[in-house]
Amino acid sequence: MSSDVKFDWLRTMRTGVPEVVFGEGKSYAQLSDICLSAIERKQRILMTRVSCEKAAALCAGWPASVTWHEPSRTIIVDSSSSSSSNEPPATPIVGIVAAGTSDHALVSEIEQCLLFLGVQSRSYMDVGVAGLWRLIDVADELDAHPLNIAVAGMEGALFSVLAGLVKGPVIAVPSSVGYGVSAGGHAALNCALSSCAPGIAVVNIDNGFGAAALAVKMLGVAAASQQK
Repeated sequence: MSSDVKFDWLRTMRTGVPEVVFGEGKSYAQLSDICLSAIERKQRILMTRVSCEKAAALCAGWPASVTWHEPSRTIIVDSSSSSSSNEPPATPIVGIVAAGTSDHALVSEIEQCLLFLGVQSRSYMDVGVAGLWRLIDVADELDAHPLNIAVAGMEGALFSVLAGLVKGPVIAVPSSVGYGVSAGGHAALNCALSSCAPGIAVVNIDNGFGAAALAVKMLGVAAASQQK
């Protein structure tokens, strides 16, 4: 591996969550170098925010080891011959609740990150509070999940309303969907941070991986406490 890439292969042992490669801003040469190192070590790794052009080149270079998921812009590098990674993980199911269909790419990233980390999810699209009945219709299902990840842009009202309907914690992911004062997701972020509904944890704007990692850690703490 080149001197400008120092991958943290031991992060899972220390923290329970592996290092995930943020592809945006990295050159093809850097991503290729990481891929080669992972294949040589027989390590599974996940890359996020990878452009179509770089993904196509990586898939062409290692067709048997590199898998591209276009909706989420994620890549999984896996040189093992085992198919166990394709089997549904036996874990609690995390709910992913999206205010609008414009949030689909971010929801896809969260789904793929959770799957890579060994956690099942179920997504509920286009249940924003502008049509409150849509959220109410699935409220009982959402309440059955140990936790829910909520994705919303614009004014981010979904976070507070959802947290007032379910027992489990809500991880708020402000999305950059919006315009005017909502442009860039900052209005949704401020709404999540200033919510009066208890039990909301907030990650950065469009931080799908951060939400997935937090969900995994929350589930791990809950499982550990039940074993005591």
